[in-house]
Amino acid sequence: MLDLAPDGWVDGAVLPRGWHFALLAADTRRSALRGDGFPGLGVPMPDLGLPRLLLGGRTVSFRHDIPIGARVQRTSRVLSVVPKSRPNGSMAVVTVAHELHITSEVQPALVETQTYLLLPARADGEPLRESAPGSAVDATRMKTFVPDETLLFQYSALGFNSHRIHIDRDHARGVEGFPELVVNGGLSTLLLTEFLRRDLAVTPSVIAVRHVAPLYCNRAITLAADRSGDRWLLRAYDDHHRLAVGMEVTVQ
Repeated sequence: MLDLAPDGWVDGAVLPRGWHFALLAADTRRSALRGDGFPGLGVPMPDLGLPRLLLGGRTVSFRHDIPIGARVQRTSRVLSVVPKSRPNGSMAVVTVAHELHITSEVQPALVETQTYLLLPARADGEPLRESAPGSAVDATRMKTFVPDETLLFQYSALGFNSHRIHIDRDHARGVEGFPELVVNGGLSTLLLTEFLRRDLAVTPSVIAVRHVAPLYCNRAITLAADRSGDRWLLRAYDDHHRLAVGMEVTVQ
C-alpha cells in the first residue's frame, strides 16, 4: 500500500510507528454494522439516533516498540459519551481507548484514544459548507500527495473499515453531502507519520492529531512540517490550501 518493498519486514524487525492501525481492526459481524457501514472498533458505538460519524482526533502514546511477529493483545473500551446541543441539532462526542500489549510485557506498548463525532442526518439537498480557500502553504518541509480510490480501498481493507464515505461514492455524495470519497482519518494520520519517518527521520513518542476538515480522493494533499523546540508540528492541507489535519509530535 505504501509502495515499499516487503522483503525488509521480517519477524523481529521493529514495526514502524503508525503502522499499528491494522491491529485496531474490528471483527464486527455484518449484521452489527451501523447504517453508514462503520464497523465499530472492538466495542459497539452507542446508538443515539445520530446516523453520521466522523473522526475528530486521536492521541497515540508509543511506550515501546512492537516487534513484527510478536503476539499482541488489544483492549478497547468506550471512555465517555458526551451529548451536545448545537443550533442545527444534537450531536455526541464519543471517546474510545485502545491499549496494545505484547503478551510477554506488563505495560502496554501503545495507548491510543480516538474521538468520534456522532451527527444527525443531513437534510435532503443540504450541501457541505466549506470555508474559503487558504493562502499558499509555507513550511520548512513540504510534500504533495494525491490519494486515489485504490489507496482508500487498501487502507480500508487493512483496517476492516467499511465506512461507506470511504468506499461508496454515491453514499458519500448523496447521503453525507461530500463532493467526493473522503480520505480515512487514519490514512491521513498514516501519511503524516510516514512523512515523519521517511522524510524527516523522526521517531515519535506521542502524537496528538486533530481533524478540522475533510480531505478527498483524487485531490492533492500538501503535507507540511516545522520544528518547534523539541517538538514537530505537522499539517495536512487540501487542494485549496485549507487546513484539514493538525498533528503535534513529541519526539522520542
